[in-house]
Parts: sequence; structure tokens; C-alpha cells
Amino acid sequence: MDIQKITAMREGGKILGTILAELRDYVDVGMTKRQLDTWVRKKITEAGAIVSYDQLPQKFPGAICISVNDELVHGAPNSDYALQDGDKVSFDLVIGYKGYHTDAAFTTTVGKASPAVKQMIKTTEKSLWAGIATVAPGTHLGDIGYAVETVLRRGHLGVIENYVGHFIGKSMHMEPEVPNFGKRGRGYILQPGDTLCIEPMSSLGKPYNHVSPENGWDVVLSDGSIGCHCEHTILVTETGFEVLTLPNCPEE
Repeated sequence: MDIQKITAMREGGKILGTILAELRDYVDVGMTKRQLDTWVRKKITEAGAIVSYDQLPQKFPGAICISVNDELVHGAPNSDYALQDGDKVSFDLVIGYKGYHTDAAFTTTVGKASPAVKQMIKTTEKSLWAGIATVAPGTHLGDIGYAVETVLRRGHLGVIENYVGHFIGKSMHMEPEVPNFGKRGRGYILQPGDTLCIEPMSSLGKPYNHVSPENGWDVVLSDGSIGCHCEHTILVTETGFEVLTLPNCPEE
């Protein structure tokens, strides 16, 4: 295994996980997307890391994706929308540290949220950990997708198939892709030293979605239902796995 890579990603993942854990406690009703983005950028800089989204060929308008209610992923944070009581909000963050990237996401609510939304978040997080639990040398990517999909479908949630997880390291998004659905025994076989992002996405309604023409970034659920997204960066070890982006979104 590449010790330099693993050390850098462990350190970067800890920074990222800590920022998201603090953000989970910080976010509240009345805060705007723009204010939250500014807060996150400051935290990244103070930790000695870099904003990975600044390096995209098509520059993203912020340091973190913030997706509210029917926005599923890739929500542009350059907005003065203020969070309302009961809103669902998803945060997706990638940072660079010592030449390597780590990536994680979580979904939460502000104020008094509906029980259905809270259950969706709980189930989607459960599906993330079900996928993570399968990771070990010799695991097929189809095994991960099957584990994630099984939990989501048992929870009667829409399974998003057109956005998937990915490998990560020197670049933010690397091959192969890591789908949130699949068949056991199919696909790439994991090896020690691999680093990948597992990121279930779900909906309370239909899974169909589209990119908002308003800004060209927000992925919106086409039926207007609520979406959920959670993610960790995982290292494949000699005997299993290591979650690099804790303490955010710990297993219950």
C-alpha cells in the first residue's frame, strides 16, 4: 500500500470529518446558504487544507454543496436562501490535503422536521453503513451496491441510480464508479490500498431528477419530493476497511 497516500488521506479525512461534525451542530433555522458556505471555507483554510471545488474545470460557486428539500445533490451555495423551520439540508464537502482529496456528506434537518424525513435520513445512513460493512479485499463493487440498495428499498425509498459513488485520491473523482445498486459478485474487486467513496442518495418519492436550469448546478427531484445524501471515504485495509472521514456521521 502507498503509505504516503494513506497518511495524507487519514489526516485530510479527519479534518473533513471534524468540519462536518461541527457543521452539523452549527447549522440552524435562519442561516443562509451563503453564510454557511463562508463558514465552511474559513474552517477549511484554518485547518491548512484546500477547497477542492475551487479546482474544478467548471468553477463551482462555493466551497461546499448545500442542497435543500427537493434539491438532491450539487446545490450551489451562492444563494441568500435562509433555512426555514422543518427544512431538510444536505451538505457535501471535498477537501484537498497534502495532494490528496477526501469526500463526505450528511443530511440533517433544522427546526421541527416531519417524521417521514427523519426516517428517510436514518434509513439512508443505515444503507451507507451496510455498504461500508461489506468492504474488504475481494469484495465486488456489486456487493456494496446490493447492500445499499437492499436497505433503501426495504425502507420504501426511491433509489437514485444516475448519480453514484467513486474512487478518490489524487483526483476528486476517479474510476471505477461505485453505484448504489447492483448484483453480488459483479464488478471490480477491491484490493488493499483502494480508497473509495460510498454515497447513497434517496428520495421520499420517485427517483427521477434533473439539473436546475436556473443555475446549472442544483440536481432537483422532478416530482418535488425530498432528497437525502450521505457519504464517507473508505480505505480498503488488508483485513477489511477503515472509515477515513469520521467523526461525521458515525454508525449508530
